[in-house]
Amino acid sequence: MTQIIRAGERYHHDAGWLSTYWHFSFDHYHDPANIQFGPLRVFNDDVVQPSGGFPMHAHREMEIVTYVLSGTLEHRDSLGNTGQIGPGEVQRMSAGTGIRHSEYNPSETEPLHLLQLWVIPAVRGLAPSWEQKQFTREQRTGRLLPVAVPAEKGDGNTFAPLSVNGAVSIHQDATIYVSRLEPGQQVTHTLGEGRRAYLFVTEGEVRWNGETLRAGDQARITDTLELRLAAGVASAGDLLLIDLP
Repeated sequence: MTQIIRAGERYHHDAGWLSTYWHFSFDHYHDPANIQFGPLRVFNDDVVQPSGGFPMHAHREMEIVTYVLSGTLEHRDSLGNTGQIGPGEVQRMSAGTGIRHSEYNPSETEPLHLLQLWVIPAVRGLAPSWEQKQFTREQRTGRLLPVAVPAEKGDGNTFAPLSVNGAVSIHQDATIYVSRLEPGQQVTHTLGEGRRAYLFVTEGEVRWNGETLRAGDQARITDTLELRLAAGVASAGDLLLIDLP
């Protein structure tokens, strides 16, 4: 089964400093038919106004991946990590047994646009950890670029980063790809038996399975083994694709 959800069909919340689209049940939005997609539990599409942000708050037992589309995100956490994340950068935070962090838009003039994904980890009780990687537009143009890959499992509850083109590592059998397709370009992705894919268009247009998906549209795919994705007829397209168990 494939479910296409258009941009305007997503749940929208406007808090003034934050305009956000929640793809799954989150905070005060609860839909028992829309809790998660495999281990993908949260997919939030956030625009944070200048000087706005999320104050220090806690997480446990979740892999949190943040991808900045435009603007700058400032991060601080209880492990002592601090830094700024710009367009094309990916941050992975494994909450594990518990971590606190804050996220802010440090600019006084420019809004911040980011995607934040929460993935349920395959193993509980991990030590909290954090990493951040930069990816360029050139790296993702005309190909599916893995930006988050499964960590390599060791003994017990230990994991080691599995380096694939400098991707961050997540503690789940899931891979996150990004791509930019110029007019005339296409990419193909093969899913394993019993796996699923989550496709989201971040900019422009992407054609798949006879459908044109535009910025903000998503497809939840469980009934195909091969995905062929192409740019729009007259428009380039940027996308995020997640291969999930």
